[in-house]
Amino acid sequence: MFILKHIFLALLGLVLPLLAPAQVMNDPASQKLVLATLDHIYNLEFSEADGLIKQLQVRYPQHPVGPVLRATQIELQNLPLSDNKAATGQFAQAVEQGMQLARRMLDKNENDPEAVFFMLTCHSYLASLYNNQGESLKAVGESKKAYDFIRNGFKLVDKNTDFYFTTGLYNYYVERYPVDHPIVKPIMFFFADGNMAKGLQQMDVAAQRGLFMRTVANYYLAHIMLKYESNSAKAIGYAKYLSDKFPANPLFAMNYTEALLLSGHYNEARPHVQRLKQMPGKLVPLAVSTFSGLLAEMADKKDKEAAEFYEAALRLPVNVPYTKEYQAFAYAGLARIASRANDRKKADMYYKKVLSIAQYKSLIREAKDY
Repeated sequence: MFILKHIFLALLGLVLPLLAPAQVMNDPASQKLVLATLDHIYNLEFSEADGLIKQLQVRYPQHPVGPVLRATQIELQNLPLSDNKAATGQFAQAVEQGMQLARRMLDKNENDPEAVFFMLTCHSYLASLYNNQGESLKAVGESKKAYDFIRNGFKLVDKNTDFYFTTGLYNYYVERYPVDHPIVKPIMFFFADGNMAKGLQQMDVAAQRGLFMRTVANYYLAHIMLKYESNSAKAIGYAKYLSDKFPANPLFAMNYTEALLLSGHYNEARPHVQRLKQMPGKLVPLAVSTFSGLLAEMADKKDKEAAEFYEAALRLPVNVPYTKEYQAFAYAGLARIASRANDRKKADMYYKKVLSIAQYKSLIREAKDY
């Protein structure tokens, strides 16, 4: 069950919302309202988003768009959500409300693409919530339900370009995950086959042409390029779009800065590291310390200063979904510094730390090569 949970969580990508409301799209004014709300949420302009969500709930009281947008706002307003019990309760309540309204839509038309997407969103949100709370069985249950709706979405890509994201994400991860976790291969028989290259192409369609999914498609493509494809140069394009469009969002700023650093664009990255220092949020300090270490090591060639930044990063609390890889970056930096100082024993120790926590293929390859 533990393995199944992680397969589904990897397939779904459970951080950002999945929205494609067909009924709202029939009304241009409401469509603009939803897009404006999402823009405010992603840019952390929560007061502005509040007013727009209320307008949508008045206009569509029996529609899941309001509660799902509210859940999205609650999550981004309280990152990491698992640290705030009151906000977690509000989030779960909003998701349940959205699910009830989407279920009523399915009762009227089981093939309603809008209802399919909102049910997928709600089950994904609950799976993520239960996973972060350590409730594995509940997470697996919600993930299985979400998988059913993902498969429904395969047939809907021609009706709505936003479905290219979930379909592409599935096609990529259903092949990618067993490569990295061979132990799950026997149970992959139960899943429809995928195609990684096709999945990337489909997600790129959503990143370029999607309406409600453009933001999340760009976010996940940047992440995939950094984590699995080791293509930081390509990640820059996706990450820059988000950083430019949502300058107040620290997650997007972290993503873009990381892509610049891993591509060796140190001079371009430097002002973004400074900008991150002024941004709020529990997730930012570890990223800033790690990025500062990379600049000191790679750009300035100051190993002592870099080691101080890396060590400071390792003293900071880690959030697994968002900042654990930065901890691996810090260990890798200390390993390189130790190696240059001919301290083989310390370099071995740090690279073993990297291998124990790293998920980025580039970091794993660096440690194994050493």
